[in-house]
Amino acid sequence: MTTVTEGKAPRPGSTPKPSGPPGQSPAARVPAVQVTGAQSLVMSLEALGVDTVFGIPGGAILPAYDPLLDSTAVRHILVRHEQGAGHAAEGYASVSGKVGVCMATSGPGATNLVTPIADAYMDSVPIVAITGQVTSRSIGTDAFQEADIRGITMPITKHNYLITDASAIPRAIAEAFHIAATGRPGPVLVDISKDALQAETTFVWPPKLDLPGYRPVAKPHGKQIREAARLIREARRPVLYVGGGVIRSRASEVLAQFVDLTQIPVVTTLMARGAVPDSHPLHLGMPGMHGSVAAVTALQKSDLLITLGARFDDRVTGQLSTFAPGAKVIHADIDPAEISKNRLADVPIVGDCKEVISDLIAALGGENEAVRPADYEDWRVQVAQWKATFPLGYTPHDDETLSPQYVIERIGAISGPESVFVAGVGQHQMWAAQFVQYERPNSWINSGGLGTMGFAVPAAMGAKVAQPERTVWAIDGDGCFQMTNQELATCVINKIPIKVAIINNSSLGMVRQWQTLFYNERYSNTDLHTSHQQVRVPDFVKLAEAYGCMGLRCDSAADVDATIKAAMEVNDVPVVLDFVVHRDAMVWPMVPSGVSNDQIQIARGLTPVWDRED
Repeated sequence: MTTVTEGKAPRPGSTPKPSGPPGQSPAARVPAVQVTGAQSLVMSLEALGVDTVFGIPGGAILPAYDPLLDSTAVRHILVRHEQGAGHAAEGYASVSGKVGVCMATSGPGATNLVTPIADAYMDSVPIVAITGQVTSRSIGTDAFQEADIRGITMPITKHNYLITDASAIPRAIAEAFHIAATGRPGPVLVDISKDALQAETTFVWPPKLDLPGYRPVAKPHGKQIREAARLIREARRPVLYVGGGVIRSRASEVLAQFVDLTQIPVVTTLMARGAVPDSHPLHLGMPGMHGSVAAVTALQKSDLLITLGARFDDRVTGQLSTFAPGAKVIHADIDPAEISKNRLADVPIVGDCKEVISDLIAALGGENEAVRPADYEDWRVQVAQWKATFPLGYTPHDDETLSPQYVIERIGAISGPESVFVAGVGQHQMWAAQFVQYERPNSWINSGGLGTMGFAVPAAMGAKVAQPERTVWAIDGDGCFQMTNQELATCVINKIPIKVAIINNSSLGMVRQWQTLFYNERYSNTDLHTSHQQVRVPDFVKLAEAYGCMGLRCDSAADVDATIKAAMEVNDVPVVLDFVVHRDAMVWPMVPSGVSNDQIQIARGLTPVWDRED
């Protein structure tokens, strides 16, 4: 281990790494040394075990980029847009479980991070955004490239900092990582003035964390666990309603034990796909607006919801007043603000999902207190019947144009469950959630809460950096792709060989679907002209090749497998696949916005019929 002597500025890269993972309390101790604020920033990142930063330099953050050049521990990836840096940090964090890091300059550089920061906040993704700020004496004067990024992001961060004193940089960075990774994960912003980065300071590690009032509760209260166990024993139609909190808490393994013990049917939300393997016989699929009939109906007919790390989002509940009307609610979440926010909980449990599930297993599995799976036998038969009667599916089109569902289904099947699938937002997102088989957690990444178009390509880039050994697919729409496709240049230059499947229907597909169903087929401003045979604007294959990627096009079902397999054989450059699909394919099932889940439609004008006496 390299040592640092008193009074001599260390070369970045020489800082000892802590024994704990990034985001946890720092463990390594470094002797006090004289450095600049910028050097202390880079050394702090090194001490926390950061290996990758996504960013773009600019005037206010420029002092930090000089010592970053000397760091042998931190890889900086130069993106083409700050939004790409933020989403890449999200993708990195989502698959790795570590804190993702992005960096930008002041003013427009910082404001370009607002969308990924908001996205991370909605989906509980741990990232730290580091931004440069104008000099402290210029703050508040409307100086060149000044923006109050701390004020702008205050509603969409767990916490944020404005640092004008160089000596405060290590503490702020250490606290930011701790806050981002603990409790309910989320984004933290650290805004540092240029003069603080340039000033001389004494670097001491680890700093003392000073977080009065920040005491996230991980261990659930025993009384609430016992009451939850009582409701589970009394229930006859229980459903496990599993949300993204189970993914974030790395609780999938213990959840599998709970399902095997209780034999209770389970649904996984859009953010929880993979928390329970799709192949599990008790898994009913995804609930909500585009969920499976079995999942939606089971929630509606249940007498107990065991809600783990979910927040009763409107896309799951539909009309809230009619959601699961006969069910009592056990609601477990690490964020107490989520409990009873939308639906009153009969048993509120504040705690980490992994701890909650473990304690429930202990409460239910004792010799004298064991739950009896036979009590739910009739219910399991009923939900299995719904699952068999109303499976997810699609009908090929009469004109033999390519079905987007088939394309995505084949990508999942050929690439396999060890791959990572990242989606943009829209129809392709829902089809990817429905038709790829997810057998493990963190194999599915998407923008759930904010619904950010342009998420897929940079997030896939970040995921591939975090797990280079895995195949990473960005399943994107022709609209989403055009918002952030410039990050293909980043991928080529930095040797990040993602695979991008563009589901090209020449439209803003989900908007067009709503215009078809609710606006009398008045297609106002949804035609993207990307798959017109005469003039493609743009031609995605040529665009891919211009960026240095491999470009492939497919418009026939007979060629789908060969096209995907050709992409799978290329591992040195990104591959862009332009799948020209049927323009008016729709996402089914569907619960129209604002209506009861009881009105779920399996096709246009067609509502499933079930026994209302159940």
